[in-house]
Amino acid sequence: MLSNIGIPGLILILVIALVIFGPKKLPEIGRAMGQTLKEFKNSTRELTKDEEDEKKNQ
Repeated sequence: MLSNIGIPGLILILVIALVIFGPKKLPEIGRAMGQTLKEFKNSTRELTKDEEDEKKNQ
């Protein structure tokens, strides 16, 4: 779904976000999104590691 956006669509989304939230809030929002994605990635990695460990132990 996101692969269909393209560069012009991404730029449009960023401009709209800038207008809505303003230049002061945008870095905070970006930081929060980055931390959320990092935590999600780590959780996913832990889940797959747990499943691999269970398969090895059986």
